[in-house]
Amino acid sequence: MTMVGQEKYGVEAYSYKYDDGSNLFTVLDAYDDEYGGIVVNPEKLPFDATLFASILCSSITTWRTKGKKGIWLKLPLDKCDFVPVAIKEGFRYHHAESEYVMMTYWIPNEPCMLPANASHQVGVGGFVVNENNEVLVVQEKHCASELVGLWKLPTGFILESEEIFTGAVREVKEETGIDTEFLEVLTFRHAHNVAFEKSDLFFICMLRPVSNEIKIDDLEIQSAKWMALTEFIEQPLIQGDNMFKKIIDVCIARIGERYRGLSVHKVVSKFDNRLSSLYYNVVDDQRPDSSCDSCLL
Repeated sequence: MTMVGQEKYGVEAYSYKYDDGSNLFTVLDAYDDEYGGIVVNPEKLPFDATLFASILCSSITTWRTKGKKGIWLKLPLDKCDFVPVAIKEGFRYHHAESEYVMMTYWIPNEPCMLPANASHQVGVGGFVVNENNEVLVVQEKHCASELVGLWKLPTGFILESEEIFTGAVREVKEETGIDTEFLEVLTFRHAHNVAFEKSDLFFICMLRPVSNEIKIDDLEIQSAKWMALTEFIEQPLIQGDNMFKKIIDVCIARIGERYRGLSVHKVVSKFDNRLSSLYYNVVDDQRPDSSCDSCLL
């Protein structure tokens, strides 16, 4: 079999031709992943769904012959008419974002080993206490009926490629206008089947305020203020909920130096040579400041 690179029908592909000159066909532009699979180049897809159907079929045949395993097919919005074509060939949905849908195909006749879609969403809450022993609290414009009137900690979701500690600082700033400095992760909650059958990780972070003037985000926040810690704790909704009460107990213990949370440290691992954030507790009195130090595992 001879392989010749070519540009055809607006798509970069490979032409495979047997030595006798028969069975000429094209294969979608793609590259091998590190697990013996194929990742199709979404920028070099055919323009026409009929042509895509033909090339996709021949591509699967070729990749099967070459012993490939999983196929990752990313279809942008402007290629939405390719979705039913891929489903007809045996592809399945993996996940979707605002600009694309990712589909997969497992070639071997054995259990699929492709990793599943992300199973968790990650949220953060900021516990901010000033020098007057007042806690920064908000009332949300949109909330469950049972939470109407509750003064709560500023909370939100982590953005893509965002650190837990920077996400907590950002959410507090967005909701209240208060600038803060990350100190520790005090505790976190792990819950399941929260939204669209996804699990939820929620991190409570202790932050030090570095400004005092409140300026709320009036799109999602009804009101925000500095509230006396004792008044905050005594709210019926706090006292009547085991989860809320335990979280506040931990926060108060940290203020009283009866508890230590997890500081963040920047660490590089030899396994992937990537800089990561490692959260751990320092047990001696030489406690590092909140800035991230670097080390090597």
